[in-house]
Amino acid sequence: MDAQTFYELIGYVASVLVAISLTMRSILRLRLINLLGALLFTIYGVVLGIWPVAAVNAFIVGIDLYYLWQLLRQKDAFDILEVNPQGAYIRRFLDFYADEIARFQPEFRYDPKTPNMIAFFVLRNMVPAGLFIARKDGETAEVLLDFAIPGYRDFKIGRYLYDARADLLCAYGIRRLRTRAHVPEHIAYLKRMGYRQTEMGVFERTIAC
Repeated sequence: MDAQTFYELIGYVASVLVAISLTMRSILRLRLINLLGALLFTIYGVVLGIWPVAAVNAFIVGIDLYYLWQLLRQKDAFDILEVNPQGAYIRRFLDFYADEIARFQPEFRYDPKTPNMIAFFVLRNMVPAGLFIARKDGETAEVLLDFAIPGYRDFKIGRYLYDARADLLCAYGIRRLRTRAHVPEHIAYLKRMGYRQTEMGVFERTIAC
């Protein structure tokens, strides 16, 4: 591979990275991938002497670094809001995010008549970013829905719910969680949250009280 071809390859890779960054739902991932793409474009411009390209992308690198620094130093405020599982707001929330919920948890069906159902939102900077719905059966709760809205799927909501606020589940007398999952992304999330697969499509997690 000659030098010219190598430099062109850098330009192509940079273009692809910038394009991919624009598809990211996570702001952090968007900034990281965009930073890498802009950095490659800066190198591309410097090596080939295309100074406007180098200058603009060096500026973008600076912007990405600044916002990454802001994101990483930002401390989110989390809280739990217990809600009536049959309430109007939860219905509106489920209707609004129906397609997203079906994408990750297609088996979920909302039935307000389900007995012993509990529900609460996980608030992140006062945004209802996550919704947890479960049906309690003794010390075991069947998790019907564990959903985070787009832009908030960095596992922080789950860690807050399952670790920092495990006391809330304990207050309900829950010692074990059980759920079903078949979508690879949702399965990966459950495993990150400490669930283990007990049989095909079934996952369980104990709660330390």
